[in-house]
Amino acid sequence: MDISDNTNTRDHVKTRFLIISDTHGEEFGPEVNSLEADVAIHCGDLTEESKVEEYRTSMKLLKKLNARLKLVIAGNHDFTMDTPAYERKIAEVTPALDPALVKREYGDFGEMKQLFDGAKDAGIIFLDEGMHHFKLENGASLTVYASPYTPSPGGGWGFQYHPDQGHEFSIEKGAGVVITHGPPNGIMDYTDSRKRAGCPHLFGAVARARPRLHCFGHIHEGWGAKLVTWRDQLSETPSHFTDIDNSKSVVIDSLANLKTSRFDTLENIAEKSKRKDALRLEGCRSTSHCTGDANPLKYGEQTVFVNASIEGTEDYQMHAPWLIDLELPRAR
Repeated sequence: MDISDNTNTRDHVKTRFLIISDTHGEEFGPEVNSLEADVAIHCGDLTEESKVEEYRTSMKLLKKLNARLKLVIAGNHDFTMDTPAYERKIAEVTPALDPALVKREYGDFGEMKQLFDGAKDAGIIFLDEGMHHFKLENGASLTVYASPYTPSPGGGWGFQYHPDQGHEFSIEKGAGVVITHGPPNGIMDYTDSRKRAGCPHLFGAVARARPRLHCFGHIHEGWGAKLVTWRDQLSETPSHFTDIDNSKSVVIDSLANLKTSRFDTLENIAEKSKRKDALRLEGCRSTSHCTGDANPLKYGEQTVFVNASIEGTEDYQMHAPWLIDLELPRAR
C-alpha cells in the first residue's frame, strides 16, 4: 500500500470527527451539542425499539450536533430500516397485530428511511452499505465504507447474519474511514461475560484495507479507542492474534480506566470518579493523531479504532462521545 501521502502535510487537511453510537433514542446535553467538528458520525442503534418517536428524537439529536456533515448508519435495533426483517417480525406475531397500530407505532415500510432522506438540508446523510465519497467544506476528500450488519445466531433483529455464514464486507483500499455498527473480532468487542462478540470477517476486511479510522459501537462494554499498528505481512486469514503488532499499538482509553472494580483501592475509585466528571463536563473524550502530535497516524501502517457506544450501565449510564483529529487527503 502506498503510504507516501503521509509525508507531505500540504496535501492533507486536519479534520475533526465527532463519533457516537448506540444512543437508543436518548438525547445529549448542551456540553455535547457545543462541540465543533467537520464530520459527525453515528454508528447505529439510533433507537431501542425502532419506534417512530425514537427516530424523531434521534433526528433532533443529530440536528443539534455542531458539524456540517453528519453521517448515519442503522444498527440491529433499527430493524424497521431493514424491510425484510421488519416484515418477518410482523409476520411472526400471533395473534396478528392491527396494521393501523403497527403503522402508528413503527411507521410504514421505508417510512423511516424517508425521514432521513428529508434531512439532507441539515447535513444528515443516511448511508446504505457500501462505499461513499464526500468533499468536505474544509477542502478534504473523505472516502467512507459503511455497513450496518452484525453477526447473530438468532437473527431476530435488523441487519444481521449468522456467524457461521459470515458476511462480505467489500471495503476498498483507499477507504479513509470505515463505519460499521459492530466491532471487528478482537478489538474492543469483549462483552460482560468476557466473550468476544466481534466479527472475524470484518476484521479481515479492515486489516486488508487499513483505513485511517474504523468506528463502531454495538458492544457497549467495549467503549474506548486504540491506535493499532499492523504487521508488515498479513496472514492468509487475518486475525487480531497474528496481524497486529501489539508492541507498537496504543490503547488510548477504555472503560477499565473509568469504571470501578472490586480490585480498586479507594484512591483508584476517587480518581476514576474524577475522570468521569471531567469527561461529562468536557462533553467528549478527545484524541489527535496529526503531524506533530505525540502519536501521529502512519497511514497504511496504522488504524485508529473507536468503539463509540454511548449507552452505558447503571453505574455509568452514558459514555462520552469521541472527538478525533486526523489528517485527510486534500480534494483535487
